[in-house]
Amino acid sequence: MKNSPATGKKFDFEAVLENWAEGMDYCAVPVPAEITQALGTKGPVLIMARVNESAPFQVSLFPAGGGQHYIRIKAKVRRETNTKTGNRIRVRFTVLDRAEVTIPDDLLATLRAEGAVEAFKALSPGKQNFIIRQIDSAAKPATRDKRIRESVITALSLIEK
Repeated sequence: MKNSPATGKKFDFEAVLENWAEGMDYCAVPVPAEITQALGTKGPVLIMARVNESAPFQVSLFPAGGGQHYIRIKAKVRRETNTKTGNRIRVRFTVLDRAEVTIPDDLLATLRAEGAVEAFKALSPGKQNFIIRQIDSAAKPATRDKRIRESVITALSLIEK
């Protein structure tokens, strides 16, 4: 298999939503083997996905061993699409470039105000995207603001090292 999947490649499949952790609200769907093979990697794959007719959301396909990938379907998406464990869902996704980072306006404004833009950009693209996904997943504005402040602290701590 190749080391990196083709950016921009689009996939579409149907699968049954599975509960991945008994007693916890953690659901995922298996990615068909032919799609995993077409991705060309056994590692995580950053994607922009839709479930049924949901709003697009960014997530990573995660490897589960044996060349199998899964995609986690968060509670917010399940509520939006009125889906539950055991339901058959349609998943459409586009492979994203991990090296491409789009910094949200509110994060960028805070980074600028704190003089931390260059420090944030010095983080690896994967780390930047992880931080941005954490910020974007906040359900409440107060949580989003807190995560933005934490990301600035993370970036600035790298300057001090």
